[in-house]
Amino acid sequence: MSCIRVFMLTLAVSALAWAVPASAQTPAPAPDRAFDPDRAFNVSQPDFAIVNLPTTLRVPVFKSAFRVTHRFGRPLGAGDFGSLVEDAFGLDSGAQIGLEYRFGLAPGAQIGIHRTSNRTIEFFGQYSLVRPEDDGWFGLGVWASVDGTNNFRDTYSPALGVVLSHELGDHGALYVEPIWVNNSNPLPDVDTEDNDSLLFGLGARIRIRPTLYLVGEAIPRIGYRPGATYATFGLEKRAGGHSFQLNFSNGFGTTMGQLARGGTASDDWYLGFNISRKFF
Repeated sequence: MSCIRVFMLTLAVSALAWAVPASAQTPAPAPDRAFDPDRAFNVSQPDFAIVNLPTTLRVPVFKSAFRVTHRFGRPLGAGDFGSLVEDAFGLDSGAQIGLEYRFGLAPGAQIGIHRTSNRTIEFFGQYSLVRPEDDGWFGLGVWASVDGTNNFRDTYSPALGVVLSHELGDHGALYVEPIWVNNSNPLPDVDTEDNDSLLFGLGARIRIRPTLYLVGEAIPRIGYRPGATYATFGLEKRAGGHSFQLNFSNGFGTTMGQLARGGTASDDWYLGFNISRKFF
């Protein structure tokens, strides 16, 4: 008799469980209100710069990133191959080094500072107007910066422009960046007739392996345009929050004022590298 009672009780419990909706049996997980889409990894734009030009990647609010730029001073084409080997392909020469820190001030807004070893300091800010993932076609940001030589005491070069990006699915991104640089001539007393530059920055980052990219930039100019048209290309490896980039450039510039002054010569190429680290 006790077995019959146990059997009947089991049937009753099973019927009750069947009648209760599944949503009532197992509470749905509460939505993560703290989720920030800016913290999600973007495989097509893994860093905040291509080589020198900015991307449309956003810094999450109250998060930051750090970058080191390094350009060796020996032209790779100078001398014969033997002398190049003796100089360790330029590694024995001096270099222009840049240290950069950027901070997410508000949603879509970031600010930063970049200082090079020739005592140029650049303060910059960028605001994202359109995110590629929202529009599905392009990303758009506004860029503003100001350079100052001699530790920001001489020759100020403000810059203003836009950063336009188009992501190629998971295969990288293309960039067009018109940027106006005022007072790009470091010696305005010598030539006051042509003192501004309009940069037409063109860039690309192409993903060739899951964590390996080809990168490149070219910066034609109108207005004040000494030197050669600046160009650079390289290979980039991503490892977690780090990016390691080996690049070859025909100049040393890493700030907008320096890029406006062009490269040293079309046939002078210098070995360099960038290392960046995200703190989120």
